[in-house]
Amino acid sequence: MKLKCIITDDEPLSTEGLSKYVEVIDYLDLVGVAQNPLELNKLLESQPVDLIFLDIQMPFMTGLDFLKIKTSLPMVILTTAYSDYAIEGFQLDVIDYLLKPVTFTRFLKATNKAKDYHLLKNHKIESAATVAPDYVFIKCENKYEKIQIGEILFVQALQNYVIIYTTNNKFMTLLPLKTVETYLDNGKFLRVHKSYLVAIPKIDSIDGNDIRIQQDTIPISRNLRDEVIAVVVKDKLMRK
Repeated sequence: MKLKCIITDDEPLSTEGLSKYVEVIDYLDLVGVAQNPLELNKLLESQPVDLIFLDIQMPFMTGLDFLKIKTSLPMVILTTAYSDYAIEGFQLDVIDYLLKPVTFTRFLKATNKAKDYHLLKNHKIESAATVAPDYVFIKCENKYEKIQIGEILFVQALQNYVIIYTTNNKFMTLLPLKTVETYLDNGKFLRVHKSYLVAIPKIDSIDGNDIRIQQDTIPISRNLRDEVIAVVVKDKLMRK
């Protein structure tokens, strides 16, 4: 298995350094280099890509702005000289966030995360016809907690952590929301906000841009509200 990747950076030295790192990692295959998001967009439209190394400060448009307007992107690892954007980057579901100058050790750790996520996602696709598991295990500090999927109310993302709220408890674990989402049936769970994933059957009400689940209120992104109403209410709405 090789991950086809693109480096997007307007700094030649940075591009050269990342390219050399890619060359020595056997599961990476560099298929393109872009100097800005506009060039990146052309490359994405011309060939399949698994992973993007995306700088933040670039001409025409920042990397973060590109993530906000472009849908159905492959995995993204942000690269930047500024740590101020870390929280916003993780809220946009990036795999990792690398501070320049990037060391090879840190680069390898980030790409290993991308490889693991890619394998996990493909395993889910290959296993789609099998019966969905009724529980999962997550690592909480130094122990492994078993969570019944049917008891999950919603999942909240906090930087590179998530909090899984269940009927009787809540669990914090070091995982991106995107990874948790791959384990859950997309017919029963719905992304309603960049930081929230909710169990559809557990929704008690929808009021404006808020969802109510038991005592908790979960915000709905304005651009997702119509989709949420369509999926949750569907043909369950009583009419005259």
